[in-house]
Amino acid sequence: MTIVYRLKNVVKERLIDGVGFRLMVPDIQISAKENIALIGHSGCGKSTLLDILALISKPDSLDQMSLHPVDGDSHDVAKLWEQDKQSMLSQIRKQHIGYVLQSGGLLPYLTVRENIELPRKLLNLPDDDSIKSISRVLGIDRQLDKLPGLLSAGERQRASFARALSHRPSILIADEPTAALDPITAQKIMAVVMEVIRGLNITLITASHDWAGVYKMELRTLKQESEVIEDGNVYQSRFCD
Repeated sequence: MTIVYRLKNVVKERLIDGVGFRLMVPDIQISAKENIALIGHSGCGKSTLLDILALISKPDSLDQMSLHPVDGDSHDVAKLWEQDKQSMLSQIRKQHIGYVLQSGGLLPYLTVRENIELPRKLLNLPDDDSIKSISRVLGIDRQLDKLPGLLSAGERQRASFARALSHRPSILIADEPTAALDPITAQKIMAVVMEVIRGLNITLITASHDWAGVYKMELRTLKQESEVIEDGNVYQSRFCD
């Protein structure tokens, strides 16, 4: 089984109102085609870890971080951060990673079609039937010429998934993508998304506080453990199997 991510002793710190927060990842491996869920309470560092995995946020220290997309070259991410290779990190992110934000993140002045096409245009990929195909599967093919503001919350999130998947990334990262939806709509959307990513052999990494929903989808979980250290001034959060 191909290892897509390997993280060892990755640390990210920040200071909020005089109280320190430290995210620690002692040792995590994520294999190709795995479906992973980060679970934990609000504020425990799930989004921070997703940003690190998406090559958006630079760790403060790390022993190892590597990325091995199934359809591309292997990358020593730790070395790229050390050498400040921002352009290379950006290119890897654009080519191999799709990211769905909790808010959806659709650009309001672009139509749904234009939003979904955006990742492909940034990569100079040719026009094909990808947009039409994935929009049909996700049930938004009749909404393509509308602006996002005219869609329901569920339709906007489906469009966000379509945009993240339009360039056929190796990895899909989703930050609590159904948190703003009612449980029935959330379940329907995730069922369709799971079907799509399995068909495309995509690795899914999502964050959720909905433990019951995660277990229903049979995702492998990375659980959060927390403690207060250093005289109560540092809140430390760890993610591990």
